[in-house]
Amino acid sequence: MCSLIGWFEALVLGLVQGLTEFLPISSSAHIRVVSAFFGWRDPGAAFTAVIQLGTEAAVLIYFRKRIRDIVSTWTRSLWTPGLRQDPAARMGWYVIAGSVPIGVLGLAFKHQIETTVRDLRLVGACLVVFGLLLALADRLARNELILDKNLNLPHALVYGLAQSLALIPGVSRSGGTTGAGLLLGYRREEAAEYSFLLAMPAVLMSGVLELFKIGHGETPAWGPTILATLVSFAVGYAAVAWFLRYIGTHRFTPFVVYRVLLGAFVIAAVSFDLIPAN
Repeated sequence: MCSLIGWFEALVLGLVQGLTEFLPISSSAHIRVVSAFFGWRDPGAAFTAVIQLGTEAAVLIYFRKRIRDIVSTWTRSLWTPGLRQDPAARMGWYVIAGSVPIGVLGLAFKHQIETTVRDLRLVGACLVVFGLLLALADRLARNELILDKNLNLPHALVYGLAQSLALIPGVSRSGGTTGAGLLLGYRREEAAEYSFLLAMPAVLMSGVLELFKIGHGETPAWGPTILATLVSFAVGYAAVAWFLRYIGTHRFTPFVVYRVLLGAFVIAAVSFDLIPAN
């Protein structure tokens, strides 16, 4: 059944993805919740992964100079030993190392990711719990370390483990990894930058793999999926630029309050049968 969502639903969900992907409020949770409240069927994990390619394209363009430097220096360092201590080359290895946890756990728990963890009761609980954890990280943050000077392999793996939690809708890739960076002592904007860089391999690989499912079985058709992806790209580019400026001088308190209120509302709505849990 390929008509899981229509053009209007795709437009709305693409807008939601673009607005929420880079904020610490969980884009996958919002797609799940918005669909439930409008009475639409859950578009599924494959659709969510594919339209994230749109927001990831926004990151690739926004950080294009930084990414080009990392890829170029890391590649040349493979046969030029003198470049191996260059911050850009080391960043390439740290992004690879930090991507391992989500790759391993994503494959190991693929079935649960596509089914069990999309239960709205769990989504609501994660919004609340991980919102409070983000508040704690924000309060304890030393806001001192910078990536090119202080990032190392243990830190990259901590970031990676935090990112893997985002396989559960409601945790937030941005919130989890940025929160981990704050607890490690990094500046807010530095923690967020590595969060976005670290997301690239996981999001691109997941999105490309899930592309083959679109238009088959219980997934949306290609047309609405492409529309949602394009909308998420356009909105996402503006969102990432705003977010990086915002966190340089502001705490995460508004996002924490929003997460807690939304999570509590979702749990209440499911409890009173206003929306289905699955």
